[in-house]
Amino acid sequence: MWRSLWRTIDRFSLPHFKYVIEELQAIKVINKLNRESVIDMMQSVVEIVTYGDRHDPAIFECFMEYQVMSEFVRLLKISRTSRIEAPLLQYLSIMIQNLQSDQAIFYCFSNDYLNIIITHQYNFDGGDVLQYYISFLRTLSCKVNKDTLCLLVKMNEDAVVSFPLYTEALKFALHREKMIQTAVRALTLNIYCVSDAMVCQFVTTTPNAEYFSDLTKRLGNQCFRLDAIVQTKDVTRSEEIRKELLHEADKIVDDLYYLNDILSSGPSHLSCLINERLLHLLIFPIMLSPVRLSSDYGERSMSTITSLYIICRILQVLGVKDIINSVAGCLLYPYVISSDQDDTEDGREDDHSFSMSQHSNKIQDSEETNFHTKGVNHVSESELICKYSELFLPAASVDSSLLDGIQRERAGLLSNVFSANHHLLLASLFLLIILAESKELDSKLAAILRAPDCEKIKEASASPFVDQSFFEGHMDQIVNSLLKILASQPPFPVTVQWHTGWLLRKLLTLQENKLNDINIHLLSTSYRQSCDLLRKELHGCWLDYIPETFKTEWPRCVSALEASWHSKDAIFTLELDLVEESSNGAEASFLAWRNMVDAIKVFVLHVQLKAIMRSGHIMTHPLASLRSSITTISGKPHASDFTTTSSGSELALGSAIPCKIAFSNFGQKDIYLIAAASGTSGKLFLLDRHPLRSHRGITFATAPLAGSSPKIDPSHPTWLHLRIRAFEPKFDTKRKQKILPNNTTDGRWTLGFPNAEACEFARLYILDEIRKQRSAVENLLAPLLQDDFFVEDQTPNSNQELRQTV
Repeated sequence: MWRSLWRTIDRFSLPHFKYVIEELQAIKVINKLNRESVIDMMQSVVEIVTYGDRHDPAIFECFMEYQVMSEFVRLLKISRTSRIEAPLLQYLSIMIQNLQSDQAIFYCFSNDYLNIIITHQYNFDGGDVLQYYISFLRTLSCKVNKDTLCLLVKMNEDAVVSFPLYTEALKFALHREKMIQTAVRALTLNIYCVSDAMVCQFVTTTPNAEYFSDLTKRLGNQCFRLDAIVQTKDVTRSEEIRKELLHEADKIVDDLYYLNDILSSGPSHLSCLINERLLHLLIFPIMLSPVRLSSDYGERSMSTITSLYIICRILQVLGVKDIINSVAGCLLYPYVISSDQDDTEDGREDDHSFSMSQHSNKIQDSEETNFHTKGVNHVSESELICKYSELFLPAASVDSSLLDGIQRERAGLLSNVFSANHHLLLASLFLLIILAESKELDSKLAAILRAPDCEKIKEASASPFVDQSFFEGHMDQIVNSLLKILASQPPFPVTVQWHTGWLLRKLLTLQENKLNDINIHLLSTSYRQSCDLLRKELHGCWLDYIPETFKTEWPRCVSALEASWHSKDAIFTLELDLVEESSNGAEASFLAWRNMVDAIKVFVLHVQLKAIMRSGHIMTHPLASLRSSITTISGKPHASDFTTTSSGSELALGSAIPCKIAFSNFGQKDIYLIAAASGTSGKLFLLDRHPLRSHRGITFATAPLAGSSPKIDPSHPTWLHLRIRAFEPKFDTKRKQKILPNNTTDGRWTLGFPNAEACEFARLYILDEIRKQRSAVENLLAPLLQDDFFVEDQTPNSNQELRQTV
């Protein structure tokens, strides 16, 4: 009946609003018969209130007068068996989200109505109540500010004792559904951003502070799951393992970014708590995991490569000064003077966190100390470092019995830097680069790493605090190790070489591009090897794609070498440790394509390293002849370039060779063969004679000239076999080349000739056209492949001309 009455009055009028409220107040029980009507009335109330908030103040005054919020609470209490919770939460979320006036928002937050709705005992088993409930909580958090926050908390004197919006949301912080997790995290960040001192005290006090411990422990467990994937060695599942690794790594990074958001938005008191939890529950246990330090992760140990990845990721994402200096202090402690006697003699009372000899209870105390129960203000960075960094001390500094097991598994950072495992070498150096270039690194620690362009570091380097530079006496050896990777035979995969090149460039910057004679020889050897590989590809089946691939890979190499440690994805430290992807039975042309692209990547990398050595700068453009080349594989027609001819086009038969081809359905057919090269392009054509013009032919099939590899059948000297590449890559400068699956099978043409002499003539004819095509490509690349392209004794003027040329 009430629906028919609604049609007679204005839907958004005050009388209609009063009528709907009175209808709601008349509801004493909600059952299957009136459930839909009640839902319609709630929807109408929300629509009218939202309208009145913007256009008619009298409507909201009526809303307050009739205490409609209390009606929503009453409906919720009498709807236990009618499943009305989900729509009620949905409409309340819509209403609160769309309210604009401060008065309306303040009223809805008053009188504890929202807290009653938040703490109502919902049935979350099945259905979509939980989704609407979390959405409702998140909506409320978006309206929280310093004025409304006080309306949602309960106080006892000057302390918050209850905050249902926060505590009820945390119950679902680790929910299996990603959407719910994301909503809870957004809610917590909204609350932290308010930066209310009393609420901050509430969230950082037990038991609420356990949320951060649980979050950190969960992150640690994710790290161990990641490590389990890293240690999986199964060639048959290499691609599947890679996907699993990336998925787990992404989850870890998501959690780290959430912690970073907390550190960025939350008050300092909360930041201190996060730092303490991260250091004690995650960073130090993971760094020292191979020594099986007693921790919340039990007796599990983590591989060194995964530990290095996690630490790098933490420093990249968080970049917190306390964490960076704690990690650096722990790793670099053997290079810091820590003698109290030296401090006394110098008349210094240095309370720096890395002066640790006054702590005599060593490692055993770390097992007895419960950092959880301490107030955050009582746990300092100094305490944390002093409990763990002894593990990196030289043997003479601590009791040898404590270090016996440690030295067997991790004797310090240098053991990784000079490891025979190149994965450990690259990951360790990446960590050092992050620390050396971090703006948050303490100047005394930075002096140990010899980070450039820092006056404070130059002053600190003369300080007695620094015993020796980490790189002092080791830089040549480290550079030598990287160059050996580049010059290795057989060569490492291109990904390994590119990351090695990035690290090498960083280290050359640290030592101002200076190499000793041995390392110069290694770089020259490596450069010549890259040239040889590229020359080999000039005789391969993808020689026509070399110029375009060169122009595509050049800017990618520039971007890769210029990438900062912030933007460089640390996942490479784990991907390098995976088994190489198998070819899965790929045909020769696909493997040849990958080899060609890799050869160009390696060559461009070496050209850039040579440029850095000579001028200190990266070349941003390839040679002018390559940039201005008008003959490409893009398919654009040119007047003199008939290699762009497609099926159905006419061509003159002047140079065509008559032959036969067999079809399964039509038998043998007389055709003509043309091989044509124009610049770097080249094609093969099969033609029918034109029915009206005897000197013309109609093209019915085309194929790339490069890679055709003409071969005479040994059993049939009149048969000529031509390989037809299975796919044609399409270049995209912003993405990787698009290619067909690597199980694509190459095609083949078999042509028949009148006699063996004609067959041999056709083979030589095709090879001659391929030679012309190869010559065009060689002419484009000749300046880069010349032995004197980087001559060490060039004059400054010629150097300048060279840089202008490239």
